[in-house]
Amino acid sequence: MRNSGTGASLLALGALLIAAPAAAQTLGGEVQKQMPSLMAIYKDLHANPELSFMEVRSAGILAAETRKLGFEVTEKVGGTGIVAVMKNGPGPVVLLRADMDGLPVTEQTGLPGASKVRVTTKEGVETGVMHACGHDTHMTAWVGIARLMAANKAKWSGTLVMIGQPAEERGAGARMMLEDGLYARFPKPQYALAFHDAAQFPAGAIGYTPGYALANVDSVDILVKGLGGHGAYPQTTKDPIVLASRIVGALQTLVSREISPLDSAVVTVGSFHAGAKHNIIPDEARLQLTVRSYSDEVRSHLLDGIARIAKGEAIAAGMPEDRMPEVKIEKDEFTPSTFNTPDFTEEMAAYLKTQFGEARVVQIPPVMGGEDFGRFSRDDKDIKSLILWVGGVPQAEYDAAKKEGRTLPSLHSPFWAPDAPAVISTATEALTSMAMKLMPKE
Repeated sequence: MRNSGTGASLLALGALLIAAPAAAQTLGGEVQKQMPSLMAIYKDLHANPELSFMEVRSAGILAAETRKLGFEVTEKVGGTGIVAVMKNGPGPVVLLRADMDGLPVTEQTGLPGASKVRVTTKEGVETGVMHACGHDTHMTAWVGIARLMAANKAKWSGTLVMIGQPAEERGAGARMMLEDGLYARFPKPQYALAFHDAAQFPAGAIGYTPGYALANVDSVDILVKGLGGHGAYPQTTKDPIVLASRIVGALQTLVSREISPLDSAVVTVGSFHAGAKHNIIPDEARLQLTVRSYSDEVRSHLLDGIARIAKGEAIAAGMPEDRMPEVKIEKDEFTPSTFNTPDFTEEMAAYLKTQFGEARVVQIPPVMGGEDFGRFSRDDKDIKSLILWVGGVPQAEYDAAKKEGRTLPSLHSPFWAPDAPAVISTATEALTSMAMKLMPKE
């Protein structure tokens, strides 16, 4: 879902966790007082992950925590999503989101408290389940933010809308919540905030990206039709494996020869299935693609180009009209690109630097991973939106990997083990301070 590239500035981060400026020490002290109980919540969530649209227990924990704090809580929004609202006088509406779902990954960190959960998916596959993308840190920090905002009501004025979102990993949760009337049933925000833990830089660092931060993600299936027969007599067949291979090769020219080098795009064939025996030419082959872009224009060009290339190669292979490939775009799995409002992002980054220091808040390049947080502001330009990265790699591990030239475990890896206290405390303090700045007491 994410790539591991970083800017040169992040590679220079060594002794990162310097003392916070005086302006942030009071809030930071409140965060530290909460950390023992927050870590108990984190360990519970980590040991009990739930797959997309199955986050009943996780949502229940978030709902119970916010109810105790005086939030108005609504459950089962968009499936298993929750919305917790705190109205605290006149002022703007600020939305804070945490995603809740785990992944069908068997944890291999070997750490105490590792997930031992196993489930059978709706596809009938038995698998382990793990918070391999760090959503357990997201939920825990969300609870920490709720606690600090409730405890400091005298210091801010406005409406806080906190969302526990399901199914981010399937790119569907934000869409489902919006379709379930998120902005009709609850206060519509002027600002939308979120964070994601990061597996490419040290724990406690804060990364920001003005403009496009994460990519459009499309899943495309291609059914390549042929005419099967005996492998000894290929002249009597139309071989779909050869045709599908030509399509795979030709697809590589979409990015290299049709998209400007100044635009970002990815077309990856992740699955190629065909045939069942050595001496049989099958009737069909199946391809599965992931397609990544930032702008809607590039996305449209890629998707149109995939259909054009598939049909063109079939024509070149002499396929009749009724045997043309079928290209299907999985609309329910589409995740739109995430766009951080540029001026708002720069403003918040400048503010965070005053709270955490210049060395700890760093601009980073966009990535080609996907994240459906962008849906909350995509169709309304009046909503200013920002998702931050919070580094999760333990400092000693980061330093050792850099020295030895090792590749660090990525998000979605069974070996991903973030420095949870650093991620949770940093994110809690950063997003709380941002929310309070956006809702100042008159």
